[in-house]
Amino acid sequence: MKRLMDLILAIAAGIILIVPILLVTLLVRLTSSGPALYWSDRIGKGNKIFRMPKFRSMRTDTPAVATHLLADPKSFLTPIGSFLRKSSLDELPQLWSILKGDMSFVGPRPALFNQDDLIELRTQQGVHELVPGLTGWAQINGRDELPIPDKVKLDVEYLRRKSIALDIQILWLTFIKVIRRDGVSH
Repeated sequence: MKRLMDLILAIAAGIILIVPILLVTLLVRLTSSGPALYWSDRIGKGNKIFRMPKFRSMRTDTPAVATHLLADPKSFLTPIGSFLRKSSLDELPQLWSILKGDMSFVGPRPALFNQDDLIELRTQQGVHELVPGLTGWAQINGRDELPIPDKVKLDVEYLRRKSIALDIQILWLTFIKVIRRDGVSH
């Protein structure tokens, strides 16, 4: 049932958001050198690596590490990078990952391939068996501001409580947070 809902929502969102997607693609290309999309290796269900697209908000010479590990993340942003991140428009290409089945609308955010601490904690708690999501329980309860152990606790809580009703609640709260630009630190 969840997969069917993901497919229907991803197709509908893709149709509704086609103009903003094309505009952001054009803006990224016009304001910085390099491709519009950044493909990063992420950890999916069962700790399998998949390639996840995002609109590029960082310069092409940015190290492939979690943003919080950069000494000065703002120095790596493209001219529209901060806007893309704060508005969450950089996440739109992940509709492709949802269509492919690598991601769901709701689940734990996919870890970078080199976030060993996060991957290990999630694996110990069984969270690695969930399909990662565009948004999740940890996203609406702190996002970038949470330390990794706290994120994993929230991921475990989602694992234990998961349901269609909870997913709908998370999607609604995500919409509210994106509109308010809550919890974004870069």
